[in-house]
Amino acid sequence: KRGSPYLRHAIFLAATTCSFHNSPLNAYYKKKRDQGKHHLTATGAVARKLTTIIYAVLRDSKPYEPKKFC
Repeated sequence: KRGSPYLRHAIFLAATTCSFHNSPLNAYYKKKRDQGKHHLTATGAVARKLTTIIYAVLRDSKPYEPKKFC
């Protein structure tokens, strides 16, 4: 584990919220669960995808577009 533990915790909590509410990342979470992944593994995959989305939005200085990323 690398990086700030506080930031990692915050992103994991955001990923947990996205996993259980109606969002494009919810479908990704369900896909991982259907593949037989454990809850925490699937949530970790959502966190990684969320991190990629956050980085792309900050890098390009453009608003978040769900259809583009998910």
